[in-house]
Amino acid sequence: MNIQRKYSLPNCTLLLEGLSDASRAAHFQELRPELSILVNAECYLSSYNQPLVGGREFFESLVRAVSAYAQEFLSNVPNPQAHIRDSELVELQKLDIDRHRLIVHSEGEPEGFDANPNHTKEPVQIDLNTVQLFDLVEAVDQFFADTQTLPELSLELQPVTRRSSIASQAVLKQAVPASIGVSSLAVAALALSLIPSPQVRPPEPKSQDQTNSTTPSATPSATPAAVESTDPASAIAPTANPTTTPTATAAVTPTNTPSPTATPAVKDLEALLNTVPEITDASKLRALNRQLYNQINPAWTNRSELKEDLVYRVGAAADGAIVGYKAVNKKANEDIQKTPLPNLLYNPANRSSISNEPIAQFKVVLTKSGVLEVSPWRGYAKTPEVVGAKITDPKAVKDLSQKLYNTVRQNWAGTPNFERNLKYRVAVNKDGTIADYEPLNQVAYDYARETPLPQLLQAAYGSNLVAPNTKEPLAHFQIIFQPSGKLEIAPWRGYQ
Repeated sequence: MNIQRKYSLPNCTLLLEGLSDASRAAHFQELRPELSILVNAECYLSSYNQPLVGGREFFESLVRAVSAYAQEFLSNVPNPQAHIRDSELVELQKLDIDRHRLIVHSEGEPEGFDANPNHTKEPVQIDLNTVQLFDLVEAVDQFFADTQTLPELSLELQPVTRRSSIASQAVLKQAVPASIGVSSLAVAALALSLIPSPQVRPPEPKSQDQTNSTTPSATPSATPAAVESTDPASAIAPTANPTTTPTATAAVTPTNTPSPTATPAVKDLEALLNTVPEITDASKLRALNRQLYNQINPAWTNRSELKEDLVYRVGAAADGAIVGYKAVNKKANEDIQKTPLPNLLYNPANRSSISNEPIAQFKVVLTKSGVLEVSPWRGYAKTPEVVGAKITDPKAVKDLSQKLYNTVRQNWAGTPNFERNLKYRVAVNKDGTIADYEPLNQVAYDYARETPLPQLLQAAYGSNLVAPNTKEPLAHFQIIFQPSGKLEIAPWRGYQ
């Protein structure tokens, strides 16, 4: 089973390819199989037009060099680990305050082997600015935070002694740019246990054998989870993944970081739903159904490539974030890379952890005809209602109905190309501005761009995919665009 992991930042991308250990391979239905055997590693840097490619030795040397250099650079304390050149394939050198040189030596291979672009007599030298360096560090952080990729490979950081520190305390007070990753900040703090910070948390009491051990312990990180792809099934909801910190030194952790036990390790949606509530309310499911469709539909760009329908079971958090998916049919397993699902998994850097949040389940079908179908996994227990506060005063509703008709009529011209009625639920605020719309039949989805609704919503909110603002009272109407060019508007009566 070939597995691929991808850790992406604006200036750096790490791509790992490998296999699962057959002796530890998970069941076919496991959503996120473990990459335990590394076959190939590629590092793409924005300042270099070729990827750095190598095997396990290259990758391990890369992560050691980057981590040690980041510790030294952030703390301004010399770190001997960053200057081991004889035995390392990768090293980093500081050129000046904003320039850093990444040097990659050739891997030791049998004579005549030259398949790897890095196998040259002269080492590859790449100059990075500090922003590019930080993206490289963050990509390495993402790897260490991913417990399903090379789990036996840990970052063994060692605190730098005070004798190695630069004399002046003023030098130690250099600013750390905001773009650095959370776990990289922890590395810097570990290197300088004497850096003052309001977020220092005293270490928990440890037993004698723990104190003497150099085995890293896990501290949750808000580092973005890896975007991945696999040949078999699919992906699992990213959790508050651990990043490594030595047990012998106090860790600096953001005050809002959850405890390591806040989110259990889960293997699939069933396991996740055993630990969190499931959203079953029909109205909430209806709103989430729309948000899920609005995420997947514009991201699905290669619709003509499917030879048969792909069916997935998808989990979504209460804010619409996709936290996991699972192939339902065999072809969905094989063609996962032809779908946008791997790239739509939620990013912990952009929202809080999903621990203990309720999860909703949906059936997502990417049909071979290019039509996206999204529906609740268990259906609706009752007729859903519109979520949010509503304008119900009869006179206000009547006035807003006329305003809505005039606005849509003025912006809808030309000869319709559809042959069936397009039905939408449209909501407006107290000023008559369109605040939300929702297709009610499939042809309304298909021909939405032939109506003025997307443009009107885009003009008002900057997006035509926004969900209703539940804090602002809205008046809801049903609009029907007829093939004859006739427009009908009536007060909303509910879902049909």
